Amino acid sequence: GCVLVVSVIEQLAQWHNSTVKAALEKLCDYIPGKYQNMHHMSCAIDREMNADVVCHSLRLCKQDPGQPLCHLYSPPKLHHLCELMHPSTFIFLPLQKSFMGFSSVCAFPLLANLCEKMKYVLRNKLPFEDFDGDKFSTFPTLRGYHWRGRDCNDKNTTVYPGRRPDNWDAKSDSNCNGIWGVDPKDGIPYEEKFCKGADSKGVVLLGDSAGAHFHIPPEWMTVTQMSAKSFANLPMAFSDELDWPQFSEITGFLNSTIGGWTDSLYLRLRKRNRCNHRDLQNISQNVYFPVNVAPYLSFSLARNQLLDNPAIVIYATIGNDVCNGERDTLAHMTTPKEMLSNVVQALRYLDSHLPNGSHVILTGLVDGRFLWDNLHDRYHPLGQLNKDVTYSQLYSFLDCLQVSPCSGWLTPNETLRNLTSERALQLSNVLKEIARSEKFANFDIFYMDFPLRQTAEEWRKMGGEPWQLIEPVDGFHPSQIAAALGTGITWQKALHEWPQVLGKENPFNDQIEAIFKDQGGH
Repeated sequence: GCVLVVSVIEQLAQWHNSTVKAALEKLCDYIPGKYQNMHHMSCAIDREMNADVVCHSLRLCKQDPGQPLCHLYSPPKLHHLCELMHPSTFIFLPLQKSFMGFSSVCAFPLLANLCEKMKYVLRNKLPFEDFDGDKFSTFPTLRGYHWRGRDCNDKNTTVYPGRRPDNWDAKSDSNCNGIWGVDPKDGIPYEEKFCKGADSKGVVLLGDSAGAHFHIPPEWMTVTQMSAKSFANLPMAFSDELDWPQFSEITGFLNSTIGGWTDSLYLRLRKRNRCNHRDLQNISQNVYFPVNVAPYLSFSLARNQLLDNPAIVIYATIGNDVCNGERDTLAHMTTPKEMLSNVVQALRYLDSHLPNGSHVILTGLVDGRFLWDNLHDRYHPLGQLNKDVTYSQLYSFLDCLQVSPCSGWLTPNETLRNLTSERALQLSNVLKEIARSEKFANFDIFYMDFPLRQTAEEWRKMGGEPWQLIEPVDGFHPSQIAAALGTGITWQKALHEWPQVLGKENPFNDQIEAIFKDQGGH
């Protein structure tokens, strides 16, 4: 984090031909007020020193005994290091105190309960603001309606998206799809008239950081594009864990503001049947290690087997089982035996909680060799100004720090990349076999490969380059373009091979839209 911030400040000074202090003031002007907490750093930055040296001087970076020295940039000249070590050159006590104070803020008695609630919310993927406890919220971020359909009455636990209508919603909207009341012409409730027998169903994603749609805006660290407008979305991004589920491939519902366009399974299901409005849940998490989703389903999944509509559940942990930041990465990957146990455990839980008539789609793991092949020799946003940081350097830096999102794929070691893909294929075959052989009472189950190859082909036909399908800042996650293209490929496969999953088209869609307008959008 220190290297990132210092790099941006130094490049701002270079780009605007200003002092470091002026560059830091400019950056602080860009950032929304409550995030302006970096003013101490200016006294520790010298334009002649690169970010690695500055951060080591601040003692925010260190070299552990017996471990390699982790650096993003090439080492500086010797005389610069000598200057750096002089006691009068830098004052770093204030910054150290700032960081230490931040890390211990939860020890403050009045904030302890709030911190515990935040930990509970993050651990169980539940809305922070949910007054009736039905796992749906009227607040967008902090696991609110960016992640799940918006609640339309947060004081009534029996009112939430995805439930079957109460008395056909003649008097109020119990399932938050905006359809309620009685047609004065014939006395029939609108919900009964338009949605009865319409095969309504919601969509639930059990995913990882790719499913949550992790994204760090490149304009946050590209000084040639930086302005106050660049950071306008920073508070929202942080309160959504740097995820953008509202634009994602499975549960996206808002027009993208991060490039590309939004196309999602939810939007297509809603277009196919307007009664599906707001019936979405994105239960994904940003972790870079194998995850057994079964334990947190009991806290996170909002589906009542007796009261709610069926759901399409997408099980898509496309990389976590082979991705970690460990030095001996192969030893920390999920084995086929573990994969079988974890997935079957999750499916059994779903079978005991999903309404009858639901569907589960298992998505295979991605072949992550695509990342190195298309990015390693390109310049990262931090390196574009001076042509001094490639993705290969970034990957090595993160790997050295043991925080790489995927040591097995983000490496110059071709043998390791191949072994990682080999394990990913083995785990995908486990999923394929589960879909072929396992049977459940309340849902049928399908398998599909992660459509990376088809997505790349489709993008090439549109005149695009493969590297544009990867998030530019982390060099790891699918980009907004990849997410939107992937939706179309998944939809076409479902239409041709599993039409029962998508349900039939509602012939009353136009009438519904003509009579009812979304009440406040999502």
